[in-house]
Amino acid sequence: MTKITIAIDGFSSTGKSTIAKQLADWLDYIYVDTGAMYRAVALFAMQQGFISKNGVDSLALINALGGVVLHFQKNEDTGAAEVFLNNVNVEKQIRTLEVSAQVSPVAAISAVRSKLVDQQQKLGQGKGVVMDGRDIGTVVFPDAELKIFLDASATTRAERRYKELTQGGDAVSFDDVLANVMERDHIDSTREDSPLAKANDAIAIDNSEMNLEDQFHIILQLAKDRIAGRV
Repeated sequence: MTKITIAIDGFSSTGKSTIAKQLADWLDYIYVDTGAMYRAVALFAMQQGFISKNGVDSLALINALGGVVLHFQKNEDTGAAEVFLNNVNVEKQIRTLEVSAQVSPVAAISAVRSKLVDQQQKLGQGKGVVMDGRDIGTVVFPDAELKIFLDASATTRAERRYKELTQGGDAVSFDDVLANVMERDHIDSTREDSPLAKANDAIAIDNSEMNLEDQFHIILQLAKDRIAGRV
Protein backbone atom coordinates (compact mmCIF):
# COMPACT_ATOMS: atom_id res chain seq x y z
CA MET A 1 0.00 0.00 0.00
CA THR A 2 1.21 3.50 -0.83
CA LYS A 3 2.45 5.43 2.18
CA ILE A 4 2.21 9.18 2.57
CA THR A 5 3.42 11.93 4.86
CA ILE A 6 0.78 13.56 7.05
CA ALA A 7 1.53 16.99 8.52
CA ILE A 8 -0.68 18.33 11.31
CA ASP A 9 -0.12 21.93 12.37
CA GLY A 10 -2.03 24.33 14.55
CA PHE A 11 -2.17 26.38 17.69
CA SER A 12 -1.28 25.00 21.13
CA SER A 13 -3.82 22.70 22.80
CA THR A 14 -5.84 22.04 19.66
CA GLY A 15 -5.33 18.30 20.09
CA LYS A 16 -2.67 17.89 17.39
CA SER A 17 -0.84 15.15 19.27
CA THR A 18 -4.03 13.25 20.06
CA ILE A 19 -5.24 13.04 16.46
CA ALA A 20 -1.70 12.39 15.18
CA LYS A 21 -1.32 9.42 17.54
CA GLN A 22 -4.74 8.07 16.55
CA LEU A 23 -3.94 8.30 12.85
CA ALA A 24 -0.51 6.74 13.27
CA ASP A 25 -1.97 3.83 15.24
CA TRP A 26 -4.75 3.20 12.73
CA LEU A 27 -2.51 3.49 9.68
CA ASP A 28 0.47 1.73 11.34
CA TYR A 29 2.58 4.82 10.65
CA ILE A 30 5.41 6.35 12.67
CA TYR A 31 4.27 9.16 14.97
CA VAL A 32 6.64 12.04 15.76
CA ASP A 33 5.68 14.57 18.43
CA THR A 34 7.77 17.58 17.43
CA GLY A 35 6.30 19.65 20.24
CA ALA A 36 7.85 17.23 22.72
CA MET A 37 11.22 17.83 21.10
CA TYR A 38 10.99 21.60 21.59
CA ARG A 39 9.70 21.07 25.13
CA ALA A 40 12.70 18.87 25.88
CA VAL A 41 15.11 21.56 24.66
CA ALA A 42 13.27 24.12 26.81
CA LEU A 43 13.63 21.80 29.80
CA PHE A 44 17.34 21.42 29.04
CA ALA A 45 17.72 25.21 28.95
CA MET A 46 15.97 25.48 32.32
CA GLN A 47 18.14 22.76 33.85
CA GLN A 48 21.29 24.48 32.63
CA GLY A 49 20.25 27.87 34.00
CA PHE A 50 19.92 29.45 30.57
CA ILE A 51 16.47 30.85 31.39
CA SER A 52 15.89 33.64 33.92
CA LYS A 53 13.35 36.40 34.56
CA ASN A 54 15.15 38.31 31.81
CA GLY A 55 14.39 35.63 29.24
CA VAL A 56 16.42 33.00 27.41
CA ASP A 57 20.20 33.27 27.14
CA SER A 58 20.14 32.34 23.44
CA LEU A 59 23.90 32.35 22.95
CA ALA A 60 24.52 30.02 25.90
CA LEU A 61 21.81 27.63 24.68
CA ILE A 62 23.11 27.67 21.11
CA ASN A 63 26.62 26.87 22.32
CA ALA A 64 25.28 23.96 24.37
CA LEU A 65 23.05 22.40 21.69
CA GLY A 66 25.71 19.82 20.93
CA GLY A 67 24.97 18.37 24.36
CA VAL A 68 21.30 17.81 23.54
CA VAL A 69 20.47 14.28 22.40
CA LEU A 70 16.81 13.41 21.89
CA HIS A 71 15.11 10.16 21.06
CA PHE A 72 11.69 8.58 21.36
CA GLN A 73 11.06 5.26 23.05
CA LYS A 74 7.83 3.31 23.24
CA ASN A 75 6.31 2.87 26.69
CA GLU A 76 5.50 -0.84 26.82
CA ASP A 77 2.63 -0.27 29.29
CA THR A 78 0.83 2.53 27.45
CA GLY A 79 2.11 2.02 23.91
CA ALA A 80 2.93 5.73 23.72
CA ALA A 81 6.19 7.09 22.31
CA GLU A 82 7.93 9.05 25.09
CA VAL A 83 10.73 11.55 24.67
CA PHE A 84 14.15 11.05 26.25
CA LEU A 85 16.61 13.88 26.86
CA ASN A 86 20.18 12.61 27.07
CA ASN A 87 18.87 9.10 27.82
CA VAL A 88 16.53 10.30 30.61
CA ASN A 89 12.75 9.95 30.23
CA VAL A 90 11.41 13.51 30.59
CA GLU A 91 7.88 12.92 29.29
CA LYS A 92 6.16 14.07 32.48
CA GLN A 93 8.56 16.94 33.19
CA ILE A 94 8.06 18.56 29.79
CA ARG A 95 4.25 18.74 30.20
CA THR A 96 4.28 21.17 33.14
CA LEU A 97 3.06 24.76 32.86
CA GLU A 98 6.57 25.97 33.77
CA VAL A 99 8.03 24.31 30.69
CA SER A 100 5.05 25.38 28.57
CA ALA A 101 5.83 28.99 29.41
CA GLN A 102 9.34 28.63 27.94
CA VAL A 103 8.69 26.51 24.84
CA SER A 104 7.76 29.27 22.42
CA PRO A 105 10.72 31.56 23.28
CA VAL A 106 13.12 28.62 22.93
CA ALA A 107 11.47 27.45 19.70
CA ALA A 108 11.89 30.95 18.25
CA ILE A 109 15.69 30.54 18.29
CA SER A 110 16.81 29.76 14.73
CA ALA A 111 19.63 27.41 15.74
CA VAL A 112 17.22 25.34 17.84
CA ARG A 113 14.75 25.11 14.97
CA SER A 114 17.49 24.20 12.50
CA LYS A 115 18.75 21.36 14.71
CA LEU A 116 15.29 19.90 15.33
CA VAL A 117 13.98 20.37 11.78
CA ASP A 118 16.97 18.41 10.50
CA GLN A 119 16.17 15.57 12.93
CA GLN A 120 12.48 15.66 12.01
CA GLN A 121 13.18 15.46 8.29
CA LYS A 122 15.44 12.47 8.82
CA LEU A 123 12.72 10.72 10.85
CA GLY A 124 10.24 11.17 8.01
CA GLN A 125 12.43 10.33 5.03
CA GLY A 126 10.72 7.03 4.30
CA LYS A 127 7.16 8.42 4.41
CA GLY A 128 4.57 6.50 6.43
CA VAL A 129 4.83 9.18 9.09
CA VAL A 130 2.40 11.43 10.98
CA MET A 131 4.07 14.52 12.40
CA ASP A 132 2.48 17.35 14.34
CA GLY A 133 3.79 20.76 15.24
CA ARG A 134 3.63 24.34 14.04
CA ASP A 135 5.70 24.36 10.86
CA ILE A 136 5.43 20.80 9.58
CA GLY A 137 3.42 21.60 6.47
CA THR A 138 5.25 24.84 5.74
CA VAL A 139 8.90 24.05 6.59
CA VAL A 140 9.60 20.47 7.63
CA PHE A 141 7.51 18.70 4.96
CA PRO A 142 6.21 21.29 2.49
CA ASP A 143 5.51 18.45 0.04
CA ALA A 144 3.45 16.36 2.48
CA GLU A 145 0.54 14.66 0.72
CA LEU A 146 -1.91 15.61 3.49
CA LYS A 147 -1.71 18.80 5.53
CA ILE A 148 -4.14 19.60 8.32
CA PHE A 149 -4.33 22.89 10.23
CA LEU A 150 -6.19 22.63 13.54
CA ASP A 151 -7.70 25.59 15.36
CA ALA A 152 -10.07 26.29 18.26
CA SER A 153 -10.92 29.30 20.38
CA ALA A 154 -8.35 30.33 22.99
CA THR A 155 -10.86 29.74 25.79
CA THR A 156 -11.67 26.24 24.56
CA ARG A 157 -7.99 25.38 24.29
CA ALA A 158 -7.25 26.77 27.75
CA GLU A 159 -10.10 24.70 29.22
CA ARG A 160 -8.64 21.56 27.67
CA ARG A 161 -5.15 22.35 28.92
CA TYR A 162 -6.39 23.25 32.40
CA LYS A 163 -8.26 19.94 32.65
CA GLU A 164 -5.20 18.01 31.49
CA LEU A 165 -2.90 19.72 34.01
CA THR A 166 -5.22 19.46 37.01
CA GLN A 167 -6.01 15.82 36.29
CA GLY A 168 -2.26 15.24 36.27
CA GLY A 169 -1.99 16.72 39.75
CA ASP A 170 -0.66 20.19 38.88
CA ALA A 171 -1.97 23.07 40.99
CA VAL A 172 -2.64 25.76 38.40
CA SER A 173 -5.26 28.44 37.85
CA PHE A 174 -7.39 28.69 34.74
CA ASP A 175 -6.40 32.34 34.26
CA ASP A 176 -2.70 31.39 34.22
CA VAL A 177 -3.36 28.64 31.68
CA LEU A 178 -5.37 30.99 29.45
CA ALA A 179 -2.63 33.62 29.66
CA ASN A 180 -0.05 31.00 28.68
CA VAL A 181 -2.12 29.87 25.70
CA MET A 182 -2.54 33.43 24.44
CA GLU A 183 1.13 34.29 24.97
CA ARG A 184 2.23 31.19 23.07
CA ASP A 185 -0.16 32.05 20.24
CA HIS A 186 1.42 35.49 19.95
CA ILE A 187 5.02 34.28 20.04
CA ASP A 188 4.40 31.35 17.68
CA SER A 189 2.62 33.53 15.13
CA THR A 190 5.02 36.47 15.15
CA ARG A 191 8.48 34.88 15.44
CA GLU A 192 10.83 35.62 12.56
CA ASP A 193 11.90 32.02 11.92
CA SER A 194 9.16 29.68 10.65
CA PRO A 195 6.15 31.41 12.26
CA LEU A 196 3.00 29.39 12.82
CA ALA A 197 0.96 29.71 9.64
CA LYS A 198 -1.49 27.65 7.64
CA ALA A 199 0.08 26.22 4.50
CA ASN A 200 -1.76 27.28 1.34
CA ASP A 201 -2.74 23.68 0.59
CA ALA A 202 -3.61 22.70 4.18
CA ILE A 203 -7.16 21.80 5.18
CA ALA A 204 -8.32 23.98 8.08
CA ILE A 205 -10.42 22.33 10.78
CA ASP A 206 -11.88 24.24 13.74
CA ASN A 207 -12.55 21.66 16.44
CA SER A 208 -13.96 24.01 19.10
CA GLU A 209 -17.32 22.19 18.98
CA MET A 210 -16.07 18.85 17.70
CA ASN A 211 -15.58 15.68 19.73
CA LEU A 212 -12.50 13.50 19.28
CA GLU A 213 -14.35 10.68 17.52
CA ASP A 214 -15.88 12.93 14.86
CA GLN A 215 -12.57 14.69 14.29
CA PHE A 216 -10.75 11.39 13.92
CA HIS A 217 -13.16 10.03 11.32
CA ILE A 218 -13.07 13.25 9.28
CA ILE A 219 -9.27 13.32 9.15
CA LEU A 220 -8.94 9.56 8.69
CA GLN A 221 -11.17 9.78 5.61
CA LEU A 222 -8.98 12.57 4.24
CA ALA A 223 -5.93 10.36 4.78
CA LYS A 224 -7.60 7.40 3.08
CA ASP A 225 -8.46 9.58 0.09
CA ARG A 226 -4.87 10.76 -0.24
CA ILE A 227 -3.48 7.25 0.10
CA ALA A 228 -5.85 6.00 -2.57
CA GLY A 229 -5.08 8.95 -4.84
CA ARG A 230 -8.63 10.31 -4.63
CA VAL A 231 -7.60 13.96 -4.51
